[in-house]
Amino acid sequence: MFTPLASLAVAATLLLPVSDDIPNFNVEPTCRGAATSGDGQNVTLQRCLQEEQDARKELQSDWTKYPARFQRECVVAASSGADPSYVELLECLIMRRDAAEMKK
Repeated sequence: MFTPLASLAVAATLLLPVSDDIPNFNVEPTCRGAATSGDGQNVTLQRCLQEEQDARKELQSDWTKYPARFQRECVVAASSGADPSYVELLECLIMRRDAAEMKK
C-alpha cells in the first residue's frame, strides 16, 4: 500500500531538526498594537519592546534546553494568528516544560 504524497510531506517536516537558533520575529507590530493611544503610548511601546528583547535574550540562553517538539509547537503557537511574540514563545515553552514535569 502506498502512502499518499501529502502524508509523506507532513511526516518529513516532523523529522526535520529544529535549529539551535530561535526564530527571528518582527515584534514591533505586536508592540504597536499593544500600545495604548494617548500620552502613554511611547512608554507602553518602549516597555513592550524591552519585554520582547528580554524574552529573546532568555530564549537565546535556554533554547537548547527545551525539547525539539516543544520548540516546534511553541513557535507555531507564538507566530500564528496574531503578530509574533518572544514573550508568548517563552511562556509556551515554560508551560510545556512544567506540564511535562507534572506528569512525571
